[in-house]
Amino acid sequence: MTRLLLPVLLCLCAFPAPARSQNATTPSPASVEGFNCSRNSTYPCQAYALYRAGFAGVPLDLAAIGDLFSISRFMIAHANNLSVSSAPASGQPLLVPLQCGCPSGSPNAYAPTQYQITPGDTYWIISTTKLQNLTQYQAVERVNPTLVPTNLDVGVMVTFPIFCQCPSRADNATAALVTYVMQPGDTYASVAAAFAVDAQSLVSLNGPEPRTQQFAEILVPLRRKVPDFLPPIVSRNNATATPASPPPSASPNNGTVVSKDRDGVVTGLAVGLAVVGALWLLQMLLLACLCKRLRAKGRRGDAVVNGDGAEGGKTSSSGAGGGGGAGERFLVSDISEWLDKYRVFKVEELERGTGGFDDAHLINGSVYKANIDGEVFAVKRMKWDACEELKILQKVNHSNLVKLEGFCINSSTGDCFLVYEYVENGSLDLWLLDRDRARSLDWRARLHIALDLAHGLQYIHEHTWPRVVHKDIKSSNVLLDARMRAKIANFGLAKTGHNAVTTHIVGTQGYIAPEYLADGLVTTKMDVFAYGVVLLELVSGREAADETGEPLWADAEDRVFRGRDERLEARVAAWMDPALAHQTCPPGSVATVVSVARACLHKDPAKRPSMVDVAYTLSKADEHFADYSGESVSVDGSGEIAAR
Repeated sequence: MTRLLLPVLLCLCAFPAPARSQNATTPSPASVEGFNCSRNSTYPCQAYALYRAGFAGVPLDLAAIGDLFSISRFMIAHANNLSVSSAPASGQPLLVPLQCGCPSGSPNAYAPTQYQITPGDTYWIISTTKLQNLTQYQAVERVNPTLVPTNLDVGVMVTFPIFCQCPSRADNATAALVTYVMQPGDTYASVAAAFAVDAQSLVSLNGPEPRTQQFAEILVPLRRKVPDFLPPIVSRNNATATPASPPPSASPNNGTVVSKDRDGVVTGLAVGLAVVGALWLLQMLLLACLCKRLRAKGRRGDAVVNGDGAEGGKTSSSGAGGGGGAGERFLVSDISEWLDKYRVFKVEELERGTGGFDDAHLINGSVYKANIDGEVFAVKRMKWDACEELKILQKVNHSNLVKLEGFCINSSTGDCFLVYEYVENGSLDLWLLDRDRARSLDWRARLHIALDLAHGLQYIHEHTWPRVVHKDIKSSNVLLDARMRAKIANFGLAKTGHNAVTTHIVGTQGYIAPEYLADGLVTTKMDVFAYGVVLLELVSGREAADETGEPLWADAEDRVFRGRDERLEARVAAWMDPALAHQTCPPGSVATVVSVARACLHKDPAKRPSMVDVAYTLSKADEHFADYSGESVSVDGSGEIAAR
């Protein structure tokens, strides 16, 4: 009997340990999908990853490392007490700041980073090389359910979940947690010494020290906030972060015979005077350099405010020079943190690129097409303070959001210009309302647009802190690139925060959520409502409100939502865009999208689904389409998705 049991036990031991449940309190190492979400922690939170510079072809440059982790080099420099212009040494450990979250529906905590696939890339290669085992390919597969790992197109954007965790609510001694990858030869004792913590704290967080620990992810506590405190593993490799302290004064030795030789005294006085003189001269030189630098910064500040600045690093100035108007509100100190991330354009560049903002270059509203040095941009011209929009845009980085390339401020006229990437195929509403274009927009393309929009909203709702609410989701703010993939544009009305209340109601008829219209309540669920309207537009090919002002969602309630679920496909077929009628369009897939729209348009915001739920359900509808053989396929009886 014992002989039979032994092989069975060995086989059981070979299986990986199951992931911890969300209620788990016993410590254990990360699974292949990361550290589990815990009800004892508050998400999202500030976390860090320990990253070593100069490996896997990533340049020794803070900007390149920032791009890899979807953050700015300013954030890395600040976290490591470095200047933005400094270049790390090869192998230098750096703390990379992460916004650690636990998205609804996800069993694991992670910080998302966007990576564009290049030839030869796989989930495993990127996870183990460029990202240095801070994630694992199994976790990448889980957070990218719509991508096929064995068939990744060059240029596609993949979300890589960087493993992280938030401290327990009861752990007041820990300021943040660092994700650390065990290196050959590492032990808990050596890692604890490198971070100036006790080894027992690693046991408490990660469980007993594993026998096979090479490249395993563990959590290390930071007892104080950075950059006020840097752990030894960072500070000893960072001379600028830890200035050398003066050597301690030598204490007199009782056994030493003090010479009374007069020549010795004279020599000592001479050396002392020489040292004092040298220090005084050095102080004067430093003071002169400081004054020169401050004068240079002042000139740079005036140039930036007037739109004449070049791309560069951090600038400080007490105010904006030049004329009056709205431009005076753009203090350089307010935008200094963006200067290392965005290009600062000159007014003359924008005027040349747009033909003096001629109507021939007008795209829509106040957005112009500009050709600058052979590159095409979209320039948004504004007469108001754009600082809030800039603050939000510098927090986000996702393939389904229109990318901000730079900005320009002209204080003499009060104009602010935001320069975006140019999205070739224009806005979604133009495609839906133009009959010729609508016929070329088949159901697969519409379903992918719905998915892209869901992923973009999921990102700004789940992976920003404070959470961003777009507040103006509509088909005219959904842009289509050359591959007909969707990007969210226009963050002019966006707000940070959750459950805010405003008395200033703004929006577009047909998209406004009822709770916002009635009470001014600003939450992510108002974006979910507007998203539901866009889904109805994709299905019906009609505008969000007709000539009489009746909203599209009200018509859908009367003609589609009401009735028996088993007749939903027939009602959808009679209501949907005639341009889809003669195409390969599985009724079950369309009915699923309509069911998602119905859930998003629930009058009670608490009963609307999260964008995580929406993205998951639509990815299943896409799989449904891929399996479609041409025969009618029925949708699930309830057609409902759970609200979170």
